[in-house]
Amino acid sequence: MNTQTVDMEQARFYLQKYYGYPDFREGQRRIVESVLAGADTLGIMPTGGGKSVCYQIPALMFSGLTLVVSPLISLMKDQVDALTAMGIPAAYINSTLSGKEVNEVIRAARRSQIKLLYVAPERLELDWFREEMKQLQISCVAVDEAHCVSQWGHDFRTSYLAVSPFVDELPVRPIVAAFTATATPQVMDDMTSLLRLSQPSIFVTGLGRDNLAMSVLRGENKREFILNYAHTHAHQPGIIYAATRKDVDDLYQRLNDSGVKAGRYHAGLSDQEREKSQESFLYDDIRVMVATNAFGMGIDKSNVRYVIHYNMPKNMEAYVQEAGRAGRDGDPSECILLFSAQDIMTQKFLIEQNPQDETRKHNEYRKLQQMVQYCYSTSCLKWEMLDYFGEDHDNKPCGICSSCRDERELVDRTRDAQIVFSCIHRMRERFGVALIAAVLKGSRNKKVLQYGFDQLPTYAMLRALTEKQISELINLFIAEGYLRLSEGQYPIVQLEPLAVDVLKGNHTVMMRAPEADKNVSDSKRKKSYDAGPSAVNEVVFEQLRLIRRELAERDRVPSYIIFNDATLREMSVICPTSEAAMLKIKGVGEVKFRKYGKPFLDFFQEME
Repeated sequence: MNTQTVDMEQARFYLQKYYGYPDFREGQRRIVESVLAGADTLGIMPTGGGKSVCYQIPALMFSGLTLVVSPLISLMKDQVDALTAMGIPAAYINSTLSGKEVNEVIRAARRSQIKLLYVAPERLELDWFREEMKQLQISCVAVDEAHCVSQWGHDFRTSYLAVSPFVDELPVRPIVAAFTATATPQVMDDMTSLLRLSQPSIFVTGLGRDNLAMSVLRGENKREFILNYAHTHAHQPGIIYAATRKDVDDLYQRLNDSGVKAGRYHAGLSDQEREKSQESFLYDDIRVMVATNAFGMGIDKSNVRYVIHYNMPKNMEAYVQEAGRAGRDGDPSECILLFSAQDIMTQKFLIEQNPQDETRKHNEYRKLQQMVQYCYSTSCLKWEMLDYFGEDHDNKPCGICSSCRDERELVDRTRDAQIVFSCIHRMRERFGVALIAAVLKGSRNKKVLQYGFDQLPTYAMLRALTEKQISELINLFIAEGYLRLSEGQYPIVQLEPLAVDVLKGNHTVMMRAPEADKNVSDSKRKKSYDAGPSAVNEVVFEQLRLIRRELAERDRVPSYIIFNDATLREMSVICPTSEAAMLKIKGVGEVKFRKYGKPFLDFFQEME
């Protein structure tokens, strides 16, 4: 790391002045120190963890320009709108601007009138743009959503490979800081090498967010659950993700027909329809967005109270990033995954439809199986997530996920386990879940008879269960580490050493009672995890939201850019009646107070 002096007092001054926070979070502080010290830096921080502050504050302190590589037009606009609202000079260059407007932005950058300039990675491949950037003093290149550089992560985008050649061409090499919300060790290695980070400082900070209650629900009537949940949480913004456009359109129609104002977003809609739907959601004109994974990267809406996955996502990286769009303001929020076995077939179909080489396809199937194991896990879901990304944890259950809240009694399933494991052994560990379930059920299907499996001693030994229930049981054994699945489109089930111990009678298998015995209802989830603050005067809070909405409509910006919900809640508790008291509220910086503070202050003074 560069030995130059790091002025964290100045950094904290800017944080308070512009953002309204007295100090950095621990993860932010270490990253800001690293960037200010002149070191290339890689920051892995959860969605809502405040990644943007880690390059925006240094940008204010550097003498030159900070160039931000950002993947989406909507993300650039949101970031620049938020910075402008705080009084920080920022701009973007993208396809929405005319040639004249682009030239005006570049001239402003030459005159040092801009501290942060946002561009898409494709822009770095243009000769004229590279030549223009060589004329500027660029102190830092910040790469947002940096996982896109790796073909082994998700959202792989080849244009991200242009970042390192662009940096190499600049007359003076700037600091390179890369950020993302999720990355496995393999993707972290890719980001370091493909972005050519020079002896980088690497920080992985708390992917497990304490304000998110993670739930996996199996066996639900999905459509009925969605409609009931949307109605009982009608006052809360939420996102519902579905795997296909058809499902998005169906849910969108059903929600609106039932009286829930919902929008939709997928690649089959026109640009205008998608933009209108996204704006309506950001501006709180609609409460619910139904979307494919085409929606959401970089969405800064801070008060999303729930994210529901109608189908299982393709991998853990995608799931954590999408679920992490809930509760960015730090308030309690729910992330619910509605899982069914059909989801596995849907994701396999999508993998096969995507043209890619066999190595990458093999990797996609491996990740899909890890996602399936998460859905069947009975361990703390926070542990499962942290283990996947290689992050250490204290083995203390989170207490709020569906596994931790599962009150079903433990029952001895050793006998069933021995039957299943023996059947797999007798089938020579060469077949998949479906055929094993068929044998244990006692099916007379063609394949069972063809291989002579109807002659096995374990044939029909679980005839009292349905094939679906037997398949669920096998998948639970996989999730618990008794069995493993091979990789590929047609995985086969194999025994782990722990299963051999069970067969020898050296290990007892204790598992939760079957799902049908005790379903976790929505009301029970609410009782065990209340997503609403108890100390808030709700009447005052709603009045403040109305004031915020009027200001947002006046300035045509999303409400969260004025003040987020967490800031309004603190106001409703403190009821500040002076400028000094208002500036002590987290999220109220000096510039924002001058721009938006008076109507709120007037409201509290009138309450006295």
